[in-house]
Amino acid sequence: MAFDTKLMEILACPVCKGKLDYDKEAKELICHFDKLAFRIEKDIPVLLESEARDINASKTAEQVS
Repeated sequence: MAFDTKLMEILACPVCKGKLDYDKEAKELICHFDKLAFRIEKDIPVLLESEARDINASKTAEQVS
């Protein structure tokens, strides 16, 4: 079973209520406005701000490597 992309029509960022983009390769939902990535675990999006990954912090870590 895979993540149902039809859900993208009704899902929103829990922080800003904006549009989320689906990153199929990383299995994450991305909010470009808040720079947050929400993981998809067992085909269920984990839309908790406290569980989100900060995209800016990830890019900074990659640039240092």
